[in-house]
Amino acid sequence: MAVRGRPRGFDADDALDRAVEIFWRQGYEGASLTDLTEAMGINRTSMYAAFGNKEELFHRAVARYAEADMAYAREALTQPTAYEVVESFLRANADALTRADRPSGCLSVQGGLAEGGESGRIARFLADSRLAGEHALARRLTRAVEEGDLPAGTDPDALARYVMVVSEGNAVHAAAGATRAALHATVDIALRAIPRTHAAAVT
Repeated sequence: MAVRGRPRGFDADDALDRAVEIFWRQGYEGASLTDLTEAMGINRTSMYAAFGNKEELFHRAVARYAEADMAYAREALTQPTAYEVVESFLRANADALTRADRPSGCLSVQGGLAEGGESGRIARFLADSRLAGEHALARRLTRAVEEGDLPAGTDPDALARYVMVVSEGNAVHAAAGATRAALHATVDIALRAIPRTHAAAVT
């Protein structure tokens, strides 16, 4: 028996990927339902049946983006030292922000920049999503302090916040046309602020 309400004849993951790109390029409020359904290759009835309303679709798109386009952030946390964690994250981030096959910048930064009736809720959702990543980084840096990889007295929360400020600032500049080389030059400077124990610095 067919499942009632479940649209047929389209690939849901492919449609969601297309929605990601529309939201990324146009922001939440700039993306109309017509823009979304045309890009996804489905009608509104199928969109509602498969993904819910526009806000629910956006939540699904952000989750898809985090899973696929932000995989490098999770991989960075597995690096053996705090310095390598930060460098891996910021380098991969600079590359991701300037991929030729994707919109410039970052969906989680650009998606809620437009103002309007729903932007406060959408902006809060995106801020919470970014904060979750910051907290994950702070937990990894806390472990580095406990292991002696970062100097005693290092504030892992402040350091994680600093790293995210660099990342988000690079996202804004990438969306405005900054080159990959320019973003990596910023990363070069940012890495000088990462505290290192003597042992970590010489390995």
